[in-house]
Amino acid sequence: MSDFSGMEDLLQDFLQEASDMLSDVDNKLVDLERNPEDRQLLNDIFRGFHTIKGGAGFLNATELVTLCHLTENLFDKLRNGEMPLSPELMDVIMAATQGVRVMFGELAQATQPRPAQASLLEALRHALEEGGRVIAHEPAPVVTPMAAPVPPPAKAGAAAEPDWQALHDVITGQSAPTMPAPSSAQVPVHAEPGVPAELANATPHFPPEGRRASDRVGAVSGSTGGRRSEERAAARESTIRVDTARLDQVLNLSGEIGLTKNRLTSLRADILAGRNDTDTLHALDQAVSQLDLLVSDLQNSVMKTRMQPIGRLFQKYPRIARDLARQLGKDVELLLVGEETEVDKTMIEDLADPLVHLVRNAVDHGVESPEERLAAGKPPKSVVRLEARQEGDHIVLIVADDGRGMSPERIRAKAIEKGIIREEDANTLDDRQSLNLIFLPGFSTMTQASAVSGRGVGMDVVKTNIQKLNGSIEIRSEPGKGSVFLISLPLTLAILPVLLVLLGDQPFALPLSMVREILPIEKDKMQEVGGKETLVVRGEVLPVVALSRLLGWPQLHTPEYGVLMQTSERSFILAVDSFAGRDDAVIKSLDDFRPRGVAGVTTLSNGQIVLILDMKELLADLNQHIDKELGVRQRSLELPV
Repeated sequence: MSDFSGMEDLLQDFLQEASDMLSDVDNKLVDLERNPEDRQLLNDIFRGFHTIKGGAGFLNATELVTLCHLTENLFDKLRNGEMPLSPELMDVIMAATQGVRVMFGELAQATQPRPAQASLLEALRHALEEGGRVIAHEPAPVVTPMAAPVPPPAKAGAAAEPDWQALHDVITGQSAPTMPAPSSAQVPVHAEPGVPAELANATPHFPPEGRRASDRVGAVSGSTGGRRSEERAAARESTIRVDTARLDQVLNLSGEIGLTKNRLTSLRADILAGRNDTDTLHALDQAVSQLDLLVSDLQNSVMKTRMQPIGRLFQKYPRIARDLARQLGKDVELLLVGEETEVDKTMIEDLADPLVHLVRNAVDHGVESPEERLAAGKPPKSVVRLEARQEGDHIVLIVADDGRGMSPERIRAKAIEKGIIREEDANTLDDRQSLNLIFLPGFSTMTQASAVSGRGVGMDVVKTNIQKLNGSIEIRSEPGKGSVFLISLPLTLAILPVLLVLLGDQPFALPLSMVREILPIEKDKMQEVGGKETLVVRGEVLPVVALSRLLGWPQLHTPEYGVLMQTSERSFILAVDSFAGRDDAVIKSLDDFRPRGVAGVTTLSNGQIVLILDMKELLADLNQHIDKELGVRQRSLELPV
């Protein structure tokens, strides 16, 4: 049962506002670490904790109030010059913000938060009493993963003790002798060399897998409380905050469309009554033109209601970069550019994980240690840039560092060593294709996996998630100077600019983001290379793939036109019969039934339904078919006569 019955809406409003405020506090803490004398930052952080404390007090979240109150008092002394800001004190403050975030996670489960770590509260109180001096306290014990998600017992006096008896009964289904929980069951995790204790023992941003800490022992998984929690989570995901000015614009345009509709209704009545004079037809033409303009404006305004500043996503990355850099002993500054750039809300949610991987990789792999940078003639502080900007109908995201860069030769050698590609295939790759090898599953240049990276899954996840958003990713790197990852995404996922091509009389839609050029196919200029038809375009030999072959249709006509298309891996010419123009397709997804190679459908102005092709899937199927053909042919050659 929820601890906030009757206050669910108030709780969700608090979590949304307080989470944004805490992310802003995290960013300001990173800035404060670089500028400890900035009084404006001290005042802003003080007000942030004070505001969070006030909202928590209204919800009777006593433990959250206690933690925020201690941190607030600490910043009150800092801004009044009563204590200095030392690196050790900053670690304690960072641990406090992490504790607040963990309590937010418990509040999201509609349960009152548990007390913060005793060592953290003691460190905060000691710093307040001793003028900022931080005591060397023992790291808080961390329960093993199997014992971590244990619910709190019923007795208030043992809030920090799990009920081992009840847990045993649930797991084994039988009674067990009652025994006190030994303190040795909680094994402290000691920090690795060079890693601060606060970082090594910080509670993660996410709850442990398995049973939630808020669940009761013996509770049925399909309980009403669980369903309500899931419903609340789904409601949060399906809602969006919209600027009232944009809503006013939508309402005004709706009113204008209503007036234009009335005008068209009147003109329709006049025409049906036999008035076909020039003035009536001219008025009809004006009304239709006005309606077309208003509908376009309304469409754009409605789409803008889905747009959110990407700065809300960027807010959490300075803290991630700071904590990882401190753990690795590096001096890294994360520079945020273009935070005001607006992106489709659905994209923002799906971009979180790829950007986390890229930022962590830049700090871990990309930049060097201060000693290495000084030896290379670079400043000891490295800069990682996270940038967003709009270019036409696309959003471009950039993650760049000024580190050691990547060597295409080393990447090729590592791919051969791991058996990802064959040596003869590696010799045919240029530098751009060699850099793209890092996106293959299982690829890693690290000899030994660490807690941060090295398992060869991160970049694969990045590419997969970007492709799901109909985007592409490109790598540019220069050894010794750094690397740049460029992500190109459509402005929105609801409307897709497409090129309409014809195969016979049947139109198909191609994503315009992949189209680079349209050119005629002259049969006398076609060349056969390795059994495949090719065409030379500005000195580059490109394969020609017929659309009919991709779809498995019989080729009834010789294709007359080619569409030069480019994916992140390759460029090729798609041979088609003709064109039907360009259109902005409103995508209708096929959730229940989606054939391979079909991204969705759209409807033309004449009511005809057109398939939107997924070129990546079609090309993958074609490559698999070719590989099977070659394999069968090779095996037939090896058969004895």
